[in-house]
Amino acid sequence: MTLKSEVRYLDRTTPPHISTLILLAALPALSMNMFLPSIPAMADDFSVDYRVMQLSVSLYLAMTAILQLLIGPLSDRYGRRPIILLGGAIFIIATLGCILSPTAEIFLAFRMLQAVIATGMALSRAVIRDMVPGAEAASMIGYVTMGMSLSPMLGPLVGGILDTYFGWQSTFWVLMILGVMLLALSWADLGETSTTKSASFSAQFKQYPELFLSRRFWGYALSATFAAGAFFAYLGGAPFIGKELFQMNAIWLGLSFGAVSAGYLVGNFISGRFSTRIGVNRMILFGTAIATLGISCSLTLFYLGFGSPFVFFAFMPTVGLGNGMTLPNANAGMLSVRPSLAGSAAGLGGALLVGGGAAIAALSGSLLTVESGAFPLLWLMATCSALSFVMILYVIRRERALS
Repeated sequence: MTLKSEVRYLDRTTPPHISTLILLAALPALSMNMFLPSIPAMADDFSVDYRVMQLSVSLYLAMTAILQLLIGPLSDRYGRRPIILLGGAIFIIATLGCILSPTAEIFLAFRMLQAVIATGMALSRAVIRDMVPGAEAASMIGYVTMGMSLSPMLGPLVGGILDTYFGWQSTFWVLMILGVMLLALSWADLGETSTTKSASFSAQFKQYPELFLSRRFWGYALSATFAAGAFFAYLGGAPFIGKELFQMNAIWLGLSFGAVSAGYLVGNFISGRFSTRIGVNRMILFGTAIATLGISCSLTLFYLGFGSPFVFFAFMPTVGLGNGMTLPNANAGMLSVRPSLAGSAAGLGGALLVGGGAAIAALSGSLLTVESGAFPLLWLMATCSALSFVMILYVIRRERALS
């Protein structure tokens, strides 16, 4: 059902303003990216191996995947607003726990609890699908994620500066303050958009088979999963490549992550501007092709003996650009398969995307050694991007066969 009521800012009786949706999607991205330049310093501070602290990425993603299986049905049953508010409150408590953690194990436990902020990212898409239909939803998601992409673009740089001058805990203090501010904004502006509620929570899970049996849903979901997988592989492996292979400091690492997010910003602008005109499937096709070509070029240059920090990082914005074109449209495609199950589709699709990302991030961290160089990471990213391209070709072929 599409909402027709007028949006009034800071009026919780109407649907939320687009700026609130952007911030709801931005804080989860910031929580994921902002601390990345600090991982080597955190490993030193807790006296553990880099691979242990790299779990702060993969475990966070794994918990996000699990939570999104619950977020969708819960929001379809109880509404978007209460689930988002509860998630924001828990995030604040978890972030304080990260700051005060005396050991790496306790930190990782609170870090996993921090993943509850993913409610904002997952349900901002469902809220949009409640408000507007089809291709218009893809366009609006593109604009939301374009605004959201500023946080991972600037977050790692800010995190690197904070780590350099104030220590890694300062990054989490900033995240906690932002969490408090977002919770207050959500309370004031986030009107309920879900107009139909299921009879029971279990009824929502019973509707998952309807999505599981849809080949189009799987095509869109796997295209998004593999596209994001290339980026998650980068999150898991790039700090090691930059620090151990190229001896980059935290600030330069932050800048390198920001370059990828800059590409994502441009890709989301293209989605917001052209998805309605070009169509969801073709936007995904172009996005996956760009990412695959960019990583393949970097890998080829490394094999030709031109491996360097510049060659490694210069092509990474193509992954961001491709994902910016792919993910908003793939998400809109998933949600449009069964519009009455938008919340469940958002949760299930998000779980597949982030769960796959967690596995890929963990794999990238485990494969890398100083001796192997950047080759395992580049191969993993190239493979993920190519599989994303194959999945959208399958969707296009499937739709042609049905037409």
